[in-house]
Amino acid sequence: MTGEAQNPETDTGPLDGVTVLDASRVLVGPFCTMQLGDLGADVLKVERPGTGDQTREWHPPRYGDAEESAYYMSVNRNKRSMTLDLASQAGQEVFRDLARDADVLVENFRVGKMEEWNLGYERLREDNPELVYCGLSGYGEWGPDKDRPAYDVMMQAEGGLMSITGEEKGSPVRVGVAIADIGAGMYAAQAILAALFERELGDGVGQKVDVSLLDGQAAWMSYMATNYFATGDPPGRMGSKHPTIAPYQAYETADGHVVVAVASEHVWPRFCEALDRPDLVADDRFETNPRRVEHREALDAELRPEFAERTTAELLSAFGDHDVPASDVKNMEEVFESDQVRARGMRASIAHPTAGEVEMPGFPMHLSRTPASVRRYPPRLGEHTDEILREHGYERQEVESLYDSDVLGERFEDG
Repeated sequence: MTGEAQNPETDTGPLDGVTVLDASRVLVGPFCTMQLGDLGADVLKVERPGTGDQTREWHPPRYGDAEESAYYMSVNRNKRSMTLDLASQAGQEVFRDLARDADVLVENFRVGKMEEWNLGYERLREDNPELVYCGLSGYGEWGPDKDRPAYDVMMQAEGGLMSITGEEKGSPVRVGVAIADIGAGMYAAQAILAALFERELGDGVGQKVDVSLLDGQAAWMSYMATNYFATGDPPGRMGSKHPTIAPYQAYETADGHVVVAVASEHVWPRFCEALDRPDLVADDRFETNPRRVEHREALDAELRPEFAERTTAELLSAFGDHDVPASDVKNMEEVFESDQVRARGMRASIAHPTAGEVEMPGFPMHLSRTPASVRRYPPRLGEHTDEILREHGYERQEVESLYDSDVLGERFEDG
């Protein structure tokens, strides 16, 4: 995690011995399976011959001389890649062979596509009752919208997130990363682990997992949703402010911004002391948090000039001296140069055959006995096709026949 080389033969995690058949692409599925790979699972990434995962071509930027994009690299470490034409009957037969030996299958094709190919859960469980089968989609496998196409920006809009993101009088704003995909990928990984746990404690039988981007976004509305349920009034956009805590937001400084979180009554007097404004503590409009929320505009009118006349560094120093939760707004360079982020192993790297040293975010799951690890670089397209097929009992002649019939596409050539 800190740049040291890791050994795929010795660095294993809690999912060592679990095989994941990954028929997903782009973000939601690959993010899910990368988490399983980080935790030690053997992830077999099945890709379309010739092109593979669409995100391989989503560049610039790229790392060095790598053919793949930085986007692709971000969610595909700890996997092995094989190419397979799932639209062909022979490719479907190979996939069913792989699924017989898998513990987990993850796919994010449009709803019904795997059934068209005779690769749906009901078919595959006939050969492998232990299989945990996870289907990821925009709207889920039932409901009036199940067949609609879905993309992250749509899900942020339809799931309510964009209605509460952005400045009060501004336009709706998309969160800067594809958070609907990432959130659903996290829910999928969580559900898969729960299904594996139940399988081991129960009768050894797997089950179907259905996760949608829309469901994930609706669930993430959490207290904003319950605020609506409690009042009947849909919450709106508030910028960086919090609907039930004040002050809890970003303020503009003389040279940037500072975020403060006065989330308890104990912090409020220290906050006022840091700003040399003891009069605010004595002001009955701001005596308690509910009062500060009620008089938020008046409070902002008092605080904005105090922040505007000081630099970010001056404010952070004062807040630090008074034990007030506060931060500047860091960019990516500042985040990943941070001593704390580095100390936690959140700047990971691994050597890549064509890109050199590839850096990426680490993993936030820290296990004391079976830690997560970066064991494999994001694979090149079809790099492990022959290896995977041999492991599943295919003879050389059978593999050559699959190449000859274009089921596997072109053979991977190193260099």
